[in-house]
Amino acid sequence: MTTSTEIAPATGKLGVLTPGMGAVATTFISGVLAARKGYADPIGSLSQMAHIRLGKRTEGRNPLIKDFVPLASLDDLEFGGWDPYSDDAYAAAMKAGVLDSRHIEGVGDELRAVRPMPAVFSSRWVKNLDGVDQVKDGEGRTHMDMAEALMEDIDSFRSDKKTERLVAVWCGSTEAYEAPSEVHADLSSFEKGLKESHPAITPSQIYAYACLKMGVPFANGAPNLTVDIPSMVELASQEGVPIAGKDFKTGQTLVKTMIAPGLKSRMLGIRGWFSTNILGNRDGEVLDDPESFRSKEVSKLGVLEHILQPDVYPSLYGDIYHKVRINYYPPKGDDKEGWDNIDIFGWLGYPMQIKVDFLCKDSILAAPIVLDLALFMDLAARAGKSGIQEWLSFYFKSPQVAEALYPENDLFIQHTKLKNNLRHMMGEDLITHLGTEYYDES
Repeated sequence: MTTSTEIAPATGKLGVLTPGMGAVATTFISGVLAARKGYADPIGSLSQMAHIRLGKRTEGRNPLIKDFVPLASLDDLEFGGWDPYSDDAYAAAMKAGVLDSRHIEGVGDELRAVRPMPAVFSSRWVKNLDGVDQVKDGEGRTHMDMAEALMEDIDSFRSDKKTERLVAVWCGSTEAYEAPSEVHADLSSFEKGLKESHPAITPSQIYAYACLKMGVPFANGAPNLTVDIPSMVELASQEGVPIAGKDFKTGQTLVKTMIAPGLKSRMLGIRGWFSTNILGNRDGEVLDDPESFRSKEVSKLGVLEHILQPDVYPSLYGDIYHKVRINYYPPKGDDKEGWDNIDIFGWLGYPMQIKVDFLCKDSILAAPIVLDLALFMDLAARAGKSGIQEWLSFYFKSPQVAEALYPENDLFIQHTKLKNNLRHMMGEDLITHLGTEYYDES
């Protein structure tokens, strides 16, 4: 046993703010409401469904994670957020078409009460959304004015809902790709850029700045830079607030981070990995813009390199042809299809192939991630953790790490790291899976 971390109790209400209240956010909210009414189980959520082994296998200690660490209760969650469309959560969920109406109607009154606040939005960063009907008026107002308006929203939500604590999880669209520039290099430059409405500052970065200044932990579910820039890391450290990101690991990349570690563990070579996706929801519409697709492509392409370590294993992985495609196909709706062709080779270089066709529901896979991130980020804040929460890499395609470190993308290593961090917080021994001859049986 080790010394446990001092963790403040999860008293009172926890507000969960989602910039973006479309398919992912409304599926998350609907599912939590259904779970706390006993209509359905929160399947896919580690925080609610998973057990965690403690001590030796012979001890038989295997509690649910939610019974092991002091997480906020689903009954104590309050929901809010921002969106450029004025639909309440009920209308947005119906339009998204992810859930059957019977699941939405069962929590319809609660969903109708969740109305998004006007969004900070710019078609410069998200081109393919039409008909937006509630955005904060940018005429004559600086980016800093927008950030301060968001801070007022946060303060009002906290007061109206009487929440003890808040967390924010980005559930909005993928922004156009742009590499970090001088304005992102440090907090002083970023705040100067906000006041001058620097064109390289994105809406998601304005949200992140506002949340961190208000002491609200922020997790980024899109491939946008958002908090993955030095200025936001500096701000999170200064304010003592946790941050995490980026890009929810769902669908094709989830499968990729399962298969690639298995091939590597057996020292099987890979010559090529072709991945294509078709999807038709708002995410697909946004990604039909080449600049937004570039953000997603950068996020997806880095996964294999970090898992396979081609510099360490050049003969096996040093010459992979890796291609990713995303195609907008409206009839699919939220039912995304990810198809992979993997050309591998084994003993004496003989070729083989793996083909995967994953017909998944994007928001169904993302919703439990939003729940877990909200609860674990709140736990981190109550445990006094600040800055990048690398132990939550399990949930992201492109995990954010400290400068000079490479991200760990192996799903199974990420899973071990997450559980070991929970054990460490609670003063339990870490699980190393050494053989029994190495255990102290005294």
